[in-house]
Amino acid sequence: MSFKFLNQLPTPAEIKEKYPLSEELVKLKKERDAIISDVICGKDDRFLVIIGPCSADNEDSVCDYVSRLTKIQDDVKDRVIIIPRIYTNKPRTTGEGYKGIASQPDPEKDPDMVEGLIAMRKMHIRAIAESGLTCADEMLYPENWGYVEDLLSYVAIGARSVEDQQHRLTASGFDVASGMKNPTSGDFSVMLNSVYAAQHPHHFVYRGYEVETPGNPLTHVVLRGAVSKHGNTTTNYHYEDLIRLHEMYEKMELVNPAAVIDTNHSNSGKQFKEQIRIAKEVMHNRILSPEIKKLVKGLMIESYIEEGNQHIGDHIYGKSITDPCLGWEDSKKLIYDIAEMNK
Repeated sequence: MSFKFLNQLPTPAEIKEKYPLSEELVKLKKERDAIISDVICGKDDRFLVIIGPCSADNEDSVCDYVSRLTKIQDDVKDRVIIIPRIYTNKPRTTGEGYKGIASQPDPEKDPDMVEGLIAMRKMHIRAIAESGLTCADEMLYPENWGYVEDLLSYVAIGARSVEDQQHRLTASGFDVASGMKNPTSGDFSVMLNSVYAAQHPHHFVYRGYEVETPGNPLTHVVLRGAVSKHGNTTTNYHYEDLIRLHEMYEKMELVNPAAVIDTNHSNSGKQFKEQIRIAKEVMHNRILSPEIKKLVKGLMIESYIEEGNQHIGDHIYGKSITDPCLGWEDSKKLIYDIAEMNK
């Protein structure tokens, strides 16, 4: 076997014992989870805004960003639920490049998985403690779920992972809202099949154990645009796309039909400023169509303190080292605009 085994990683239980979540924050997470669940299930008509950096590369700037959201959340609490993005794992199209703080705590140094797991957990706990907001992350590696399962209020399954059986089965054991993105091909059927799989019980192998899961009724879809066979980006957030999704949902035996629209990635062609227009178009379509309003429960927005992105090593505080993001002032205004449009 052509593997070089470097380190035995600590178990999730060992990491959680060293870096526990306080009783106060456990209670906060339970309350936030219940609110988000009610939104997904249609019991609460508030709107989810999942917003934050493309990748959470620096604890200080990420926690600074998340804490800035606290006042806005208080201002819009009757119409919007803000879920900060703290994405500690970064999927790479070719496997090259920065893979997130969970793998590489310092982007300018070699990978260190043990320190990465610690950095991932410490950053999430600090963000919750300082902001009063529980966060979202992407489950890139299913075996890492145990290290953060007591911290997250939202989990995304990415476009390259959504067709993978282990991701689908692992998501069936989550007890929080889980968004399954459409694959890069854009196929709605693949995405909805992943939701079906995750909403049902399973029996499988996980981290060396034979396990059973009950199914996750909070699993739903995330539309992020697609890439054609010619390599061109195509969008899937328009009125017609959402009506088609509504019709496909009705034909499947799925509970809690819900969609979140990713305003970046292939929907914006990574033109980060387009996220503002896309968000407002989606909100406008919710006003026009009762079916779309009932289906679309939230938006995903890539945002940081400074707009755009930078190269690793440029050391610009609060600026993305991966995909370009909206800056703080644009993001703040957009959240207030979304709240105003959620009537």
